[in-house]
Amino acid sequence: MKVAPPEDLAQAFEDGWLPIREVARQTGVNAVTLRAWERRYGLIVPQRTPKGHRLFSAEHVQRIHTILTWLNRGVPVSQVKTLIDSAQTSPDAVENEWHALRQNLLHAISELAERRVDDVFNQAMALYPPRTLCEQLLLPLLNDLEQRWQGQFGAQMERVFFLSWLRSKFGARIYHNNRQLQGAPLLLVNQSDLPLEPHLWLSAWLASSADCPVEVFDWPLPAGELALAVEHLQPRAVLLYSSKALHLPTLGKLLAGVPCPTLIAGPTVCIHQAELAVLTGDLPQLCVAEDPLSAHQLLIQRGIV
Repeated sequence: MKVAPPEDLAQAFEDGWLPIREVARQTGVNAVTLRAWERRYGLIVPQRTPKGHRLFSAEHVQRIHTILTWLNRGVPVSQVKTLIDSAQTSPDAVENEWHALRQNLLHAISELAERRVDDVFNQAMALYPPRTLCEQLLLPLLNDLEQRWQGQFGAQMERVFFLSWLRSKFGARIYHNNRQLQGAPLLLVNQSDLPLEPHLWLSAWLASSADCPVEVFDWPLPAGELALAVEHLQPRAVLLYSSKALHLPTLGKLLAGVPCPTLIAGPTVCIHQAELAVLTGDLPQLCVAEDPLSAHQLLIQRGIV
């Protein structure tokens, strides 16, 4: 670990110390979460200047990456410090805090308790990066809900309540992020003609959290109008999401009007696996992903976000 930084901030930066905003940029963990890790769990303990500014070393950044490795394995944040400090290679027993979080949310959703849903999610958002939240909380929660909603009285009521909340929640965060970001957006289009597709909004949120401007069209566009939207927006890429079968002859026309990289995502990828394999072979700019996490990874690999 480095020695204490000099009191002068400019000199500290010259010596290789990093402010919290730069650490957030390098690691993808926002400043609010970094502060929560320090305050609540002592996971990261940065140096402080006399005026209270947090300064981080390269060792701090490496420790944050180690923390993310454990979180991505499903370890709750409350148990990560013990694992790192004891140099364990794997947890012997991980208390399923994710399960408890999902149960809290399921119970709040069943009672249409919007404030409780919001509070539970906000608390989790302060502690975990978006990708971890998506993988460990939101995708399993949506799977639990889909099973719960099979033929249950009140299922449509719960579905509309929760998915409306989810779209409003992520829509507000995306709007806020867009106001602070510059550059060409990622255009996401719901091609399934089902309203409130949650995985579409998860994909949009993950991209937005990576400092990518996002435009979401939550309803299908005909081929000509998608081409018109692309002409107006000049997006860096287009993500077409569908949980249903697509009309393949129309799909060809749709893709012909999109000159930028295109990603087809959702269960439709499994439905049309053979046909899409042919298309991706013919169109180098086209790729496919079955879920928001793999879609996000492809966007990163292709340098889109």
